Amino acid sequence: MTSPLTSLIESGTKLWLDSIDPDLTIKNRQLGATGATSNPIIVTDLIKTGRFDDKLAELFAAGHDDDEVAWLTTDHLVRQAQDIFLPVWEQTRGNDGYVSFEVDPLLEDTELGPPHEQRVARYIELGKKWAAGHKNRMIKVPATAAGLDAVEELAAAGITLNVTLIFSKRQYEKAREAVWRGAQRRKEGLDGFKSVYSIFVSRVDVYTEKRVPSLSDEAQGLVGIVNVKHLWQANQLFWKDKGLKLQQEIIFASTGTKKPEDPADKYVSALAGSDIQTNPPATNDAVQLMGKSYTRAVDQMPPAEVVAEIEAKVDQEALETTLMEEGTAKFADPHKALLGLIRSKRQALAA
Repeated sequence: MTSPLTSLIESGTKLWLDSIDPDLTIKNRQLGATGATSNPIIVTDLIKTGRFDDKLAELFAAGHDDDEVAWLTTDHLVRQAQDIFLPVWEQTRGNDGYVSFEVDPLLEDTELGPPHEQRVARYIELGKKWAAGHKNRMIKVPATAAGLDAVEELAAAGITLNVTLIFSKRQYEKAREAVWRGAQRRKEGLDGFKSVYSIFVSRVDVYTEKRVPSLSDEAQGLVGIVNVKHLWQANQLFWKDKGLKLQQEIIFASTGTKKPEDPADKYVSALAGSDIQTNPPATNDAVQLMGKSYTRAVDQMPPAEVVAEIEAKVDQEALETTLMEEGTAKFADPHKALLGLIRSKRQALAA
């Protein structure tokens, strides 16, 4: 009997894991996952387990400061995940099998972040640094003003990009156009060009529950799905005639449900059939237990009247502004927490 996750993959979805936990990457690779993504929250949670105290002690003993320890630990964990998914990258000739590496979130901190031009330069510098020597590492850059101004140069340098923290059509189009301009300047040509665009889904529904209460019961809770399906369609259309060897894909991000009454596979089911889902480990576990079979649904919209209501009532500019304010805080604050945890680990291990 075909398992639920196997049926999801057979529908056309690439299944990635929203974690770089070594044990979970092995487990989910066996379930069919072909890639993974990382962020400071994931790294923090792994360090909290105590499983990596020996690695931390080694880095402390070598004289690294807290910031260096944070990045060297992240690099170590991402490399381990890359090793697990490298055979996929080789089998697909660079179309799958990646692990995303998030560059310095503190560049977007409202208090600590440098001026715009310095942020752009730093994104380019760090992107090149952390991509160097890696076949199946994606550099994750946010669709902020500075991030969007950096991605053209990174793409031109031949770096595989995951442009993240996208909520709106404006962000997606700016990211896509900048990456494509850069790609066309690649010295190595376009054969190995790969890019992905991470659209956050469930956070949009959290926003409309709070900010657009006038939506009908039929429309409320479907805004994130409608939004990302529109962007998926636009992405399909844009790349269709470019004659590229590798797919330029949407990552359906933030696919874990936020409301207890929603089925765990709400977004998994609605977006089945194409591109990439980065699912939290708990979502994949829940999907397996549900015992369902999935078929292509990514190109199926809700009823026309629901879509029309969403388009009429949801102000895209306000949505983007609010979610980016929240998103950049969620981007920077976890890295501060990671640095704080490393400080306390240094003291504890020394004692």
